[in-house]
Amino acid sequence: MGSSEEALAGDRALLGRTSTADRVADILRARIAQGYFPPGTRLSEDSIGGALGVSRNTLREAFRLLTHERLLVHELNRGVFVRVVSVGDLTDIYRVRRLVECAVLRGLGEPPYPLDAMAEAVAAGEKAQREENWRELSTANIRFHQELVALAGSPRTDELMRGVLAELRLVFHVMDDPRRFYEPYLSRNARILRALAEGDARGAEELLASYLEDSLGQLSAAYARQMG
Repeated sequence: MGSSEEALAGDRALLGRTSTADRVADILRARIAQGYFPPGTRLSEDSIGGALGVSRNTLREAFRLLTHERLLVHELNRGVFVRVVSVGDLTDIYRVRRLVECAVLRGLGEPPYPLDAMAEAVAAGEKAQREENWRELSTANIRFHQELVALAGSPRTDELMRGVLAELRLVFHVMDDPRRFYEPYLSRNARILRALAEGDARGAEELLASYLEDSLGQLSAAYARQMG
């Protein structure tokens, strides 16, 4: 059993007796966001269903839900695959990120803000950096932005961004030098966190807007090189 199936086997206990397609989809979405299933990976019903201990029908419903979220794609007579994101998708993902993440910071009330989870994400990123574990650094980065959006206190926005950030992870695979890409954004996350800790939500928003613009530019250039 490969690393992705081993990870899923560890998730099996989370399902319990009340497993549903929604909960299976939650697990698969998280594993995609963590980089266990790269773009283009064919998802085996037998191995995943066996690892999670769920029926074929339940798994197929979970696949359908994730296909609707644009994380998976069904190819006739071939199976279900993790989606390969296009340049147009990339631009749209960042459009949504700017609309949501910047609006969350703009809409914050008076400080202090609940920043413990964001601080933990930065610390996890720093640990991954020391260990040169670039996949974990990417995961910590995504977690930081999930927790940033969580400052809004909106379950609907949290749900929206879980899907957007999972889809974003599919984009990161175009970077041929993950260390060079991820490391600078770790320090930028720390600066955003510091601004919020100082009660400067407006400054944090400006830092975030610049961050997103630079990240989109890097990823777009990587896509251009790949396609060229």
